[in-house]
Amino acid sequence: MPLEHACRRRHPPVSKPSPRFKFCLNTSTIRKKQIPLDKEIELIAKAGYDAIEPWMNEIQQFKANGGNLKDLRKKISDLGLTVESAIGFANWISDDATERSKGLENAKKDMDLLKEIGGIRIAAPPVGAQAASAPKIDLFAAAERYAALLEVGRNAGVLPQLELWGFSKNLSRLGEVAFVAIESGHPDACVLTDVYHIYKGGSDFNGLKLFAGSALTVLHMNDYPANPPRQTIADKDRVYPGDGIAPISDILQKMAQNGFAGVLSLELFNETYWNQDPEIVLMTGLQKMKSAVQAAFPQSA
Repeated sequence: MPLEHACRRRHPPVSKPSPRFKFCLNTSTIRKKQIPLDKEIELIAKAGYDAIEPWMNEIQQFKANGGNLKDLRKKISDLGLTVESAIGFANWISDDATERSKGLENAKKDMDLLKEIGGIRIAAPPVGAQAASAPKIDLFAAAERYAALLEVGRNAGVLPQLELWGFSKNLSRLGEVAFVAIESGHPDACVLTDVYHIYKGGSDFNGLKLFAGSALTVLHMNDYPANPPRQTIADKDRVYPGDGIAPISDILQKMAQNGFAGVLSLELFNETYWNQDPEIVLMTGLQKMKSAVQAAFPQSA
């Protein structure tokens, strides 16, 4: 029997109810309006989301402007939201030991701030190693460095999620982040994926079926058009889920079959959306995500 057929027999598709995903808003989606974080949170709750994914610079700015993070945490909770993730840019992966040490210090500071508003996870992209001119980092070394970051996170009570960046010189493909997460040898290792970034990096979405659901914490939800082509497509070209050509249903089904029932976080950088009323963008984005889930799991409708 061909191996492909044997694998299919061992892992037949199963019809199950739709997973109970959390619908989250990554604040990049409405960033151009420069809405203060506390007001942003009010809009996100009003639109009906379950959670938020702020950027660390927003939290830092809120505090610098005299905001009280404990009060903000209470407000988030009172509005029925959770802080499922945040976007940070600590340079934890550098080949330069001094830069890496500073990166871990910055990561600790970010985690401490995030913890104050109830945050439980933070993105860990390959910051400092993403440029085309950057050296290609040995994946075993990257795994050791990710393990060190995970220890910082364990002590801080915030989970660093290894993030794939499709445009990056390093960690641009599913196989690379899988290798680093596995070879870190750390029990907390996990991966933050993104529909657009998987496409941009050139990986096949079939690779998602090799990740246990427990290893995938958050999926950045978005879509991409047929044009520009993959080689030149950029963050700004992302569109609402279902408005492009990404196999969204297949992606969600593959992840759900392996037990993923985590966070779907809408992350867009579309200038057209930025220029619109943020309340309309928030409501449209949530509706598009829910429609994508319904399309993927019609038996639950």
